[in-house]
Amino acid sequence: MSSWLPPRWEGFWLTQPGPGEFIFENLAIEVNVIHEALGAGVRRLLFLGSSCIYPTACPQPIKEEYLLTGPLENTNRAYALAKIAGIEMCRAANFQYGTKYIAAMPTNLYGPGDNYDLKTSHVIPALVRKMHEAKTGGESSVTIWGTGSPRREFLQVDDLADACVFLMKLPAEQYDAIVKMDPPLVNVGSGEELTIAELAQLIGEVVGCTAKIRWDREQPDGTPQKLLDASRMRALGWSPTIALRAGVAATYRHYLREQSL
Repeated sequence: MSSWLPPRWEGFWLTQPGPGEFIFENLAIEVNVIHEALGAGVRRLLFLGSSCIYPTACPQPIKEEYLLTGPLENTNRAYALAKIAGIEMCRAANFQYGTKYIAAMPTNLYGPGDNYDLKTSHVIPALVRKMHEAKTGGESSVTIWGTGSPRREFLQVDDLADACVFLMKLPAEQYDAIVKMDPPLVNVGSGEELTIAELAQLIGEVVGCTAKIRWDREQPDGTPQKLLDASRMRALGWSPTIALRAGVAATYRHYLREQSL
């Protein structure tokens, strides 16, 4: 149990990551941060969300105005609803108190320092580890969940960090234009997508793994496609600089360093 949880939660809390933990912890973080920001007189605040806030069957690419236009992906609904609540807190604070709080929704992220636990990791770190272990173990095949057909977009974490700083340093006129949007929301993405099968092949090439890929079609694919429309960010003058192959190669080098410690 997380040490910061109040005593009344003892005996009722989850010991493994899951939707109950996700929604509680994310709501607790945003409620406290935004509340304290208001109390401290903070004028500009950037709330980070996730592309999973959008309906599972969104038209592609996904525009900011598609928020709350359809059902959410069931597998991450608790997390998505927590993030949507944070966006609404920013919008409500701006309306009631005249603050200038905005929200940025990044696409799928990856990079150094990622989580490589096969039970809880996202797709890129999971594939990096699987490909590495297949290579070093001399295995003839590697099993990957799903069919390989879903399409995904990825952004390296350093690009996201750069985008966040860029947004907070915007001149007043451009920044205020975001604040006036309903909701005050901008997507942050690479604008490029590929299938999971293509991603697996790319990671295999970077790792140097020649094992045959076997698809476990009994496992879920998730949302068929999730590509953000990041035209608002492009119009402001920002675009990512780290190509996927180069970003994956840097991630793999970091993984190897972690394994040698």
